Amino acid sequence: MNDDVARGHEPRATLALWDYRRRVAELYATVRSLPPEPGWRTWRSGRDAIFATHPQSAIPLDERNAFDGLPCFDYDPALRVVAAVGPVDGPGIALPHSGDGSTPARPFGTATCDLPGGTAVLTLYWLEQYGGGVFLPFRDATNGAETYGGGRYLLDTAKGADLGAAGDGVVLDFNFAYHPSCVHDPSWSCPLSPAANRLGFEVRGGERLA
Repeated sequence: MNDDVARGHEPRATLALWDYRRRVAELYATVRSLPPEPGWRTWRSGRDAIFATHPQSAIPLDERNAFDGLPCFDYDPALRVVAAVGPVDGPGIALPHSGDGSTPARPFGTATCDLPGGTAVLTLYWLEQYGGGVFLPFRDATNGAETYGGGRYLLDTAKGADLGAAGDGVVLDFNFAYHPSCVHDPSWSCPLSPAANRLGFEVRGGERLA
């Protein structure tokens, strides 16, 4: 959820970032213990609370008093699936950022699932930093209009965003798709979704721009 290194004076900033990630991980752990829609409502209220008050929030400090929650599409149970995971060939890549820098990542599998708009085949990446972690960004036909043009994120286990597994598959719930931090504050430099994960249809679930 938080897409940059700690900002501000040390050690306070790093301790705040540590706490941020802990709170995100605890939120997703709670979500995994609940039925899907109540879990989504808990996720929304938990994210809103973090974004409204936490020192590492992506909402600029001077805008937090006016912040009244992150806009989302209505919950759609058809957007929650267990995706089959298959092998993928390909070298590691450097995921481009919205600003300076890039994030090295290695494709390790493909997640395939049927959604209301069509079949999605998305590449799963293992981050080659932060001690590793699964990262799943994607783009769809809402980008540039109802959602951010650089795509949204589904999973980022290095930062606690993890919906779990089911048998040999991985749980993908597009109702939990969320924007990178740079959407809220362009001073953040966030990984963008690569071309391999561009869907040709709309995914009307998760966070939206307004």
